[in-house]
Amino acid sequence: KRFFGVGNSLFKQAWVEFPSTTEGRDGLGPTFNAVSCAACHINDGRGQAYDKDGVNLSLLFRISVRDGEEVAPHPEYGSQIQPLAIGGVLGEAKVQVTFEYLKGTYPDGTSYELRKPQFVFDQMKHQVLDENTLVSPRVAPHLVGLGLIEAIPEEQLIAQADRFDRDGDGISGKPNWVHDIESGTIKLGLFGWKAGQPSLKQQNAEAFLGDMGLTSSLLPEQNCPSPQKDCLSALADVEPEVTDRVLDRVTVYTQIIAVPKVRNYETKDFNQGRALFMKARCQSCHTPRFVTGNTHSIPALRNQEIHPYSDFLLHDMGDGLADNRPDAKADGAEWKTPPLWSIGLFKTVNGHTNLLHDGRARNVEEAILWHGGEAKASKETFMNFKKQQRQQLVYFINSI
Repeated sequence: KRFFGVGNSLFKQAWVEFPSTTEGRDGLGPTFNAVSCAACHINDGRGQAYDKDGVNLSLLFRISVRDGEEVAPHPEYGSQIQPLAIGGVLGEAKVQVTFEYLKGTYPDGTSYELRKPQFVFDQMKHQVLDENTLVSPRVAPHLVGLGLIEAIPEEQLIAQADRFDRDGDGISGKPNWVHDIESGTIKLGLFGWKAGQPSLKQQNAEAFLGDMGLTSSLLPEQNCPSPQKDCLSALADVEPEVTDRVLDRVTVYTQIIAVPKVRNYETKDFNQGRALFMKARCQSCHTPRFVTGNTHSIPALRNQEIHPYSDFLLHDMGDGLADNRPDAKADGAEWKTPPLWSIGLFKTVNGHTNLLHDGRARNVEEAILWHGGEAKASKETFMNFKKQQRQQLVYFINSI
């Protein structure tokens, strides 16, 4: 309990520029996206990608360049665009967004509208991004149940993989195998929009560095590409900026944020919606049930039956959602299946219902309609349901 409380405080605390009288909380930047974890994960919930002024800071932009068959960090901007900076240093860019609105019609004649974000980078610190640059928008996800996900035995997840679709069902989920810094080995990726991180500790260390410019023992090198002389000259004279104690406490906090209870499960619409969810074969990727193993460092996370509604594998979601940027074993059209638990509470917790990796979907229905690739057949089944049935399926998802 004490570690949870301390971790919660550290998660919420604002970091400041070095040097400062607030010892242990300085070292921010030199360039950054946010001053605290909670600035993007508001109330431990999902970030809001857009506001009335355009792009919200909860939406970050990963960046890389093609290097033959591989990709590499951008030589002038590194691996993430940092719009903010401490005094005497320039932010790397500003991002503007416009939307293309796409209209469509269900087979029953009901109309719908989707929005597709289009991003423009201006006030660039160095060169303008060219066609060789790969950019991927990523909104801050909600944080419930992360320790339970970490506690799922690897063999349960790998057993669901069918990379070459040998059973012919059109679903070919695959694991993302990524580098685990602490052990120096390759492990199963679990966290991030493309399952690019193997553990919450590493995910948190990456966020400290990538989002706030804070080094740790896992990631001791600051994100200042060599052309950014002002960034290099402003590096804090303290290493690491995030101590092992701080990283460990924040990790414990993120591991034990509880999952809200399922709601409305005794209603007819819930049960009808669940049957329709299965009929559309949504469960082929959004796996309802796992049982956690008995080895997690936190005893409360062991041997628990959980219902995340995700297989945590990579799936080709089609051209409509592709960012065209590889991430470890994930290609430019693949995304990790996001868990569905608690998304019906986003409005209560965060004041919006925006979904998908870049917040383009304004509700569950729009998120379904963006599904393509391996999920195209499920989307088409949903579209062919009667209007009441579509509403029931959405009701079920918003209740789990």
